[in-house]
This record gives sequence, structure tokens and C-alpha cells, in this order.
Amino acid sequence: MVDLTCIYYLSSKYLIPITIMTTVYNSLLRISMISLILSTVFIRTAIAQQSSGYPKMVGYFSTLLPVASLSSGKLTSNYTGVYTQNFPFGLNLFKSDLFGVSFEIAPTTRVENHIAKISSISFNPGAVFRLKNDFAIIQRVAFETSGRFGVTTIFNKIVLKGKDASLFLAVPFATRTGNNLPTALTTGLQVGLFF
Repeated sequence: MVDLTCIYYLSSKYLIPITIMTTVYNSLLRISMISLILSTVFIRTAIAQQSSGYPKMVGYFSTLLPVASLSSGKLTSNYTGVYTQNFPFGLNLFKSDLFGVSFEIAPTTRVENHIAKISSISFNPGAVFRLKNDFAIIQRVAFETSGRFGVTTIFNKIVLKGKDASLFLAVPFATRTGNNLPTALTTGLQVGLFF
């Protein structure tokens, strides 16, 4: 019978006991196996993401016609004395079929007393929750250059799908506050193109 603790491996400079060599070898073998398994998992995940097409970026451009606004208990129409129109455009980054993040910029034009101007620009980051049958609910926070801020909930529906672009309709419900003005709730109709 041979006692393994007393057998040594002679390297170029050192005498190394075989039991240490065996321990090191087994450790390296375990690390190699774990690395191989993890690499396989990561490669499969990468291939699955490539075949599923995610992450996926979609751009859009639209026009938004505010219909009515409720502020201080008073309901006002967009067509009484002052006319405003928004032109939201942005990018959606979809992480899956169900969820994405979005960033939107929305310049607002205002016509009052026959004078047209850009009244503000709104910066709107948010989240997109896609549902069945091409419906989506989009939740955004809004920061306007006019000093107002708030949240917007949008109910979105793709009504016409094309190969390179899709037509959508949306109904936003925007709440704005700030700039020493009363809180306002505004709704409207949005029409646009995803591309």
C-alpha cells in the first residue's frame, strides 16, 4: 500500500505533494465545469433574445388634439378663444412582448388672438404595458418648459398594421400642476404612426 501523502511531484523548482496537486486539479476541474455550464446558459439566453427580436426599438410621430380641460371646477374646450395642438414624437424600447420603456418629446403650439407660437415643450419618460389585440397602456411623467409637471395615462390601440409602419389612436388623460396655477385634468385624441 502506498501512502499518497509522501509521494511528491518534482517540478522544475519545487517539490509538490501529490495530494495538493489532486486538490488543485479537482478545483480547476470544478471551475471549468461551472464556467462551461454558465457559458451555455448565457449563450442560450443570447440566442433566445436574438430569435425573439428583443430588445426592439420603435419610433413614432403623432399629433394630439386636446379636447377638454377641467381646472378649478371649470370645464373648458380647446376651441373657445385659445387653440392648442401637441406634436408628440419619441422612442419606445421594448424588452418583451408585454413591457417597454419610452421617452417622448411633445412641443405644444398655441393660437390666441390670431397669434401662433410654441407655448411649451414637454419631456415625458414612461413605461409601456402592452396588452392583447394591439392595446397598450402607457404611464408617463411629464416635465414642461412652462413650469408645469404631472402624470399622463394613455390608452393606445394600433388600428392598422403595416410592414414598415402602423397607425395608432390614443386617448390620453393628463394631470398637470405647478407654476402657481391650479391643477388641471386634460383629455384629447392622439393619432400617429409607429415606424
